[in-house]
Amino acid sequence: MQKIRNIAIIAHVDHGKTTLVDKMLMAGHLFRDNENAGELIMDNNDLERERGITILAKNVSINYNGYKINIIDTPGHADFGGEVERVLNMADGVLLLVDAFEGPMPQTRFVLQKALQIGLKPIVVINKVDKPNCRPDEVHEMVFDLMYNLDATEDQLDFQTLYGSAKNNWMSEDWKNETNTIQPLLDAIIKYIPAPEELEGTPQMLITSLDYSSYVGRIAVGRVHRGTLREGMDVSLVKRDGTAVKSRIKELHTFTGLGRTKATSVSSGDICALVGIEGFEIGDSVCDVVNPEPLKPIAIDEPTMSMVFTINNSPFFGKEGKYVTSRHIHDRLVKELDKNLALRVEKSIDSDTWNVYGRGVLHLSVLIETMRREGYELQVGQPQVIFKEIDGVRCEPVEQLTINLPEDCSGRIIEMVAMRKGEMLSMEVVNDRVQLEFSIPSRGIIGLRNNVLTASAGEAIMSHRFLEYQPYKGEIEKRANGSIIAMETGTAYAYAIDKLQDRGRFFIYPQEEVYAGQVVGENAKEGDMVVNVTKSKKLTNMRASGADDKVRLIPPVVFSLEEALEYIKEDEYVEVTPKSIRLRKIYLDENERKRMSKK
Repeated sequence: MQKIRNIAIIAHVDHGKTTLVDKMLMAGHLFRDNENAGELIMDNNDLERERGITILAKNVSINYNGYKINIIDTPGHADFGGEVERVLNMADGVLLLVDAFEGPMPQTRFVLQKALQIGLKPIVVINKVDKPNCRPDEVHEMVFDLMYNLDATEDQLDFQTLYGSAKNNWMSEDWKNETNTIQPLLDAIIKYIPAPEELEGTPQMLITSLDYSSYVGRIAVGRVHRGTLREGMDVSLVKRDGTAVKSRIKELHTFTGLGRTKATSVSSGDICALVGIEGFEIGDSVCDVVNPEPLKPIAIDEPTMSMVFTINNSPFFGKEGKYVTSRHIHDRLVKELDKNLALRVEKSIDSDTWNVYGRGVLHLSVLIETMRREGYELQVGQPQVIFKEIDGVRCEPVEQLTINLPEDCSGRIIEMVAMRKGEMLSMEVVNDRVQLEFSIPSRGIIGLRNNVLTASAGEAIMSHRFLEYQPYKGEIEKRANGSIIAMETGTAYAYAIDKLQDRGRFFIYPQEEVYAGQVVGENAKEGDMVVNVTKSKKLTNMRASGADDKVRLIPPVVFSLEEALEYIKEDEYVEVTPKSIRLRKIYLDENERKRMSKK
């Protein structure tokens, strides 16, 4: 058996986790320093690179001084909790990465809590100590307090701490003593993270992740818990409900570097990929044929938010997308269920709509964004939170919200959160910035980010995580302003928009094609307003006495996908195509809208 260490990396968004993994790969001589300089190897999906966040958990491994270190990169957002819960089962220890200025953040807490419950031993890495006004010693105390509050055991509280800067490629046990190598971190992993226990007996492996290859189909990934798996071996696949299906391992792969290598056998403690197992789901066990003893399947948190997905039936359908029919969308959603654990999909019987349940707006918007990039056209409704009956009381999901912002605008933000039924838990001032903590219903978070960024001139940093279900908190005031709706289908003219500018703000550019029933702007007052933006200036052969006034247009508001989802009302859809994001009314015809509102 090789000397193995399995380690997962935990960190809040943007604390330097993916950069650290890249530097560890360099230390393992997997590629030369100049080969991929400045490019994050781990975040290899376009969406991850653009947003600078990790969405999918990934595995790599490095060889260092005769040890094989398997590294599992985990997402930092609580919305991707489904990803986190599966991959922690593969690890024996965790690297907790914390920013030397910001300290532990709520999303760090989410993943760390999961890791401590499983009993994993942490090594704390305080990163970015080269930042001005950083406070490594205070942050170290904060991490200790956080672990203590999360009921860590004495052994877990006795953690090793390293300081350094992943970007500048150094780590050290004392932050004042700068080194020129990241090796102290690798030495600490080998010294403090326990080796996996070698268990003898019939083979057992829990499938915690999957890969797909168009050549061999679906590939099961997991950690061998006990015994040895061999190529060509007959095994039982035990499902979540306890039924067993006989199967055969056609090929075995282990992770080396960024790729995989074929192996003839894999023993307990190592992470491997199996080719040839069919019909598996994440959480199933691969066991002995004669005497199957399955492992306990992964428990996954319930979804807290739902959205209606439907086919695109606007007048512009099929102009930009490749996949537009209900069959295409249905097949794509079913395929997503294979690997996206926290997702649920229900098809409605009579119409082409699906209810899709997920962990939050970000979780669902990443799915929609991925689909539109693959060439799908669809429409999605307003995100709705999922209510539950607990002991006869109607309950709703409540989240812990943290906002870090400049001191001078804290009053307005506190008022804004209070109007959305948020309760302040704590407030502390650190270097002219205020850290506010609230508990707030998930309903109140929908659409909050836009307002917070506007009120703080873009300075606020906002993050939230799911806490628990609590009794219903009462009505929350919705967006009071109505929508400006296009009356006719055609091209929008600057002349028409100019004359309507004092009525509200617009979301469209001149010369853009619009259709009747499309939401083209926001009314400055309450109530919807139907306008004609396709009206052009009528020319006569009479000379006008005054010179024509130049049209001065205020630039339109351009929404990102998340902003659009959080902005719409319940009688509106977001139309998503590979090239555009449009807002529209569910009923395009004005008379039909009036009839439905009376109902």
